[in-house]
Amino acid sequence: MIVMKFGGTSVANCEAITRTISIVRGKLEQKPVVVVSALSKVTDMLYKIADHAAVKNRMEASALMDQLRARHIGLAHELMSDTPDYCRQACTIVDRICDDLASFVGAVCSLGELSDRSKAVIISKGEYLSSNIIWCAMNARGIKTGYIDARKMIITGNDYLKGEPDSAAIQTKVPGEVSAAYEGNDAVITQGFVSATAEGEPTVLGRGGSDYSASLIGMALDASAIEIWTDVDGVRTADPRKVQNTRCIEQISFEEAAEMAHFGAKVLHPLTIEPAVNKNIPIYVLNSMNPEGKGTVILQNSFIEDGVKSVSFKENILVINIFSTKMINTSGFLKKVFEIFSVNKVSVDLISTSEANISVTVDSSQKIDKVVEQLSAFCDVYVDEDKSQISIIGKNIINIKGLLQKAFAPLADCKIYMISQGASYVNLSFVVDRDVMTDAVCQIHKYLFENEGCH
Repeated sequence: MIVMKFGGTSVANCEAITRTISIVRGKLEQKPVVVVSALSKVTDMLYKIADHAAVKNRMEASALMDQLRARHIGLAHELMSDTPDYCRQACTIVDRICDDLASFVGAVCSLGELSDRSKAVIISKGEYLSSNIIWCAMNARGIKTGYIDARKMIITGNDYLKGEPDSAAIQTKVPGEVSAAYEGNDAVITQGFVSATAEGEPTVLGRGGSDYSASLIGMALDASAIEIWTDVDGVRTADPRKVQNTRCIEQISFEEAAEMAHFGAKVLHPLTIEPAVNKNIPIYVLNSMNPEGKGTVILQNSFIEDGVKSVSFKENILVINIFSTKMINTSGFLKKVFEIFSVNKVSVDLISTSEANISVTVDSSQKIDKVVEQLSAFCDVYVDEDKSQISIIGKNIINIKGLLQKAFAPLADCKIYMISQGASYVNLSFVVDRDVMTDAVCQIHKYLFENEGCH
């Protein structure tokens, strides 16, 4: 059994979905579990609907919901114009989901209050719309397909907008749900991103969580492979939107992929790797627009050669500098500092310490006001804004002669605010001003991959 996840661009329109169904058809012997995202840009639209509802902007919310309905009804007709029964079935489901959403959003508008639970209900509708249309279209094209509501098997804690998966519960529920849905069928389909508490309260896994859903399902099924179908030819040596002449990486390790995802690479959700690692399941990153391409396979570390694999970046970060003479020869000081980050749910990327100073980086999207306020009670705290983090990622990069020279040669005229090398020797990261990041990444990539290489 394999798990196949198709992202928003792979299910964006009639042409993309037709291509996706063809890809699934070629995998029927491997008993695919198909995980789909919302149509491209639909989740963004649902976030806007939620925001309008929160401020009682009923007219704007209603206009967006009309667009949402029209897009999905139109898609159903495009996909199933020659199979009217399936088309009617899809349109009936779309109307029901949209009617329920309109009623729910109307209630939120009346209250003028948007709870996290209510937001989770609204932003999850895209996956239910897409999965039902694709389910009908697969059956219309002769692929007998069962349907699963992901909330029956992806169980999380009580954080509605960023549910923490309950691995034990998921491993208990997934095999039974999939087995039941497979009775008499060639494939099954479910949603990414959406989940529920043990009591059935709706939650979601956070933006980009469909990859995570696929990995969790793969883990629970002991799948032979997890395939992440996207719109690029696998994992590349840098973001091709910023850097020219990038290369596709044929193989990388779980550790390298996790670092790349965490430190800015957009191909995989950062949490995707862990469930697959637990069962040593290979992850394939493939291009639904180029199904014949090799893509990238993510494997156990022992199968991977040493060397630099990529240059990743986080474009907008904050550097928090914490200074106190009380650090000197004092036990427990670091614990006190990082408990403040933990209590306020602010995650830290890089850490650098000296005798009386701690510097950390955090993503600029996080709210740090309370962290700064609480730290300031016993430390001097300075926040540097408009910074970027660049990370060179590879296996055993500590053994690569001349890596620092190659990495820092393009940065001769740049200020470097912080340097950090991971204890696993998988990444070397440094912080620069945001306005020089793109040029720095391009130059570093050129030095490492376009000259004699770095292996």
